[in-house]
Order: sequence, then C-alpha cells, then structure tokens
Amino acid sequence: MIDRLLAQFAVLPPESTQQAAGYPSVFLLVALGALVPVVPTGAVVSTAAVVAFHQSSPLSNVWLFLVASCAAFLGDVALYWLGRRGVGSKNGSRWLAALRRSAPPDRLEQAQDKLREHGVTVLVLSRLVPAGRIPVMLACLLGEWPLRRFARGDIPACLAWAATYQLIGVAGGSLFAEPWEGVLAAVLLTVVVSGAPALWRRLRRRRGDAGTAETTGTVEITGATADRDPEGRGA
Repeated sequence: MIDRLLAQFAVLPPESTQQAAGYPSVFLLVALGALVPVVPTGAVVSTAAVVAFHQSSPLSNVWLFLVASCAAFLGDVALYWLGRRGVGSKNGSRWLAALRRSAPPDRLEQAQDKLREHGVTVLVLSRLVPAGRIPVMLACLLGEWPLRRFARGDIPACLAWAATYQLIGVAGGSLFAEPWEGVLAAVLLTVVVSGAPALWRRLRRRRGDAGTAETTGTVEITGATADRDPEGRGA
C-alpha cells in the first residue's frame, strides 16, 4: 500500500503541465510570502528547483530564477510602499504595525546601527539571513529611505536570495534520482538553513542569561561577605 502511494507520488505531470502551472504558482507564492511573511518562500523556490532540475529543458532553472527573483522584488517593493504610507500617515497603517510586530526591538536597533554603518550592503545581506529582512526593511522605513533607494538595494538582495535557495534545491535534486526524494531533501536543507541561525541566537541568549545570573549571584555573595567584620559578625 505504502509502496503504491509512493509510486503515484513519484510520477510527475508532463513538463508542459509543470511549466504552465509551476511558474505562475511560484510567482504568486513568493510575492505573497514577501507581503505576508508566513509563507516559506525559500522552501517554495527550493522545491521548484528540484522539479526544474529533473526536467529536460536546460533553461528550466533559468526561468525559475527569473520568476522567483522578480516575485521577491515586487513583493518587497509593494510592502515597502505600504509601509511608507504608514510612516507618512498620522494614524499609521496595519502594514507598518505588522512590520513593527515582526521586528523585535533589539533586532531593529541592531539593524539601524548596521544600516547607518554599511548602507545598502546590509539590505543585500538581510534577505540571506533568516528573519533579517523585516527588521532591515523597518530600519529603512524609519530612516526615511525613499522607495527608489530601497528598490536599488533590493534588486541584488532578491537575486542573491533566489540563487541561494535555488542552489539548495539543485543540490537536493542532484543527490537523488527520484524527484520526490530531492524535494524532501531540499525541504530539510531549507529548514536547517532557515532555523540554524535562530537556534544559535537562542543558545547564545541562554548562555548570556546564565552568565548574568551567575555574575549577579557572585556579587550578592561578595556583598554579603563584605558586610561582615573579620570575626564573622555583621557590620
């Protein structure tokens, strides 16, 4: 039974059907994920890259790269435009409020500092760092970057992002002969790439909290000892 289900899952539609439905689907999902950061757009691109890798057309991955990068760029620009409307409005906007909720204060402050120091370079790298796009975009909004300046920096950011996750999919597709195995590998690789930095930050935060607690305890013990005279009586 399981073997039969796997065999049916492994059979892909004809390439013409894949291309007719696949590219528009990738475009819509990536653009939607740029506007509403709940869609795993990296996994979408990696999965589509696996399917394109197993197609006979040598230009499949080229078209996928163009579709994914254009969709990411248009989604970013639309979200930034909506955010700028909120910044210029007295009452703000729900888009700007959503951006603020998605950017913790410490991450926003860090993004603002790096943006002042390195400028557009930080914007390019923000799309390659998981959960780094929204804080940097909000820092650009609060720094009153015009839309044109943001768009110029976002073009290489989206190109680098699309290429990175497409390479993850190509790597997954090249490891296995069956497309569904490559899709599974690509999804797992995407989860690891996306989740590893957040896990590392959480571990560092816990170590920092533990170190602070240990230092506080040492200071309290030292203070209690200093309040006693040499014979051990209280001061």
